[in-house]
Amino acid sequence: MPFPLPLALAIYVTIWWIVLFAVLPLGVRSAEEAGEERPEGTDPGAPVAPQLGRKAALTTVIAAVIFGFVALGANYIAR
Repeated sequence: MPFPLPLALAIYVTIWWIVLFAVLPLGVRSAEEAGEERPEGTDPGAPVAPQLGRKAALTTVIAAVIFGFVALGANYIAR
C-alpha cells in the first residue's frame, strides 16, 4: 500500500463523495414526469423514488474501483 491508512481513508472518502454526486441524478424521475399526483406545495422537480440505498451501494463499488486505480498508479510512480 503506497499510502498510510489515514491518508488512504481520506482519499477513498473524497473519491466516494465525488462519485456520489455523479451517481445521484441517474434514473431520477419527478412526479410530473411519472404522471403522479403531487400534494399541494411540493416542488415539481422532487424525485418520486430516489433509490438512495442502491445509489450508495453503486457509489461504493465505483469508488473502490477508482481508488484501486489510484493506489496502483501511486505504487507504480513510487517505484
